[in-house]
Amino acid sequence: MATTENDWYEPEEMVIGDVKVPSILDDFIDNHPSIVDRFYTKLYSLPDVEPDEPHQILFHSNRICLVGLAKEHVAFKKGIRSVSFEVGKIDRSENKVSGRKKKGGMVLQADTVLALVTCEDDSVYNLRACVQGKLIEVNNRVTSKPEILSIEGEGYVAIVMPKLENCAALKEKLLSVEAYQNVVKVE
Repeated sequence: MATTENDWYEPEEMVIGDVKVPSILDDFIDNHPSIVDRFYTKLYSLPDVEPDEPHQILFHSNRICLVGLAKEHVAFKKGIRSVSFEVGKIDRSENKVSGRKKKGGMVLQADTVLALVTCEDDSVYNLRACVQGKLIEVNNRVTSKPEILSIEGEGYVAIVMPKLENCAALKEKLLSVEAYQNVVKVE
């Protein structure tokens, strides 16, 4: 039996009170913006020391920041073999927070190393927080499936919550999409 892309849905004609109800597929929009495009502001950190190691920060209106690698990071070109949250004597995956104010979260500076990314050629790159705030959670899925780092919105390494009073300065310090594209000449 051949399967098709729409095997999960078999359209039925539905009539309510002598009125034909249109199919929900009639309202489907193919080019609907993704969740990332709708709810996050994309910001970028481009270190002066390592210009080929850009980071992407997805800034939500509730001030939560998803920190990950930008698509132009050199680690994607080399192939990522593994991600480790064990940085020196600290294991970032052991971070535990509780309550509305996220008590117990590790305090991070912008240059704090969140994770180590190891490539196929054994080169190791530091993934920095880029945001001063509290570490809320790390994405443990990237340790078992490092290939998801390339998926925007899913491939974040950590969730960081900056202080409310630091949000405006944070947005000014990081690069917007347009400024980032001008700097790295992204097509």
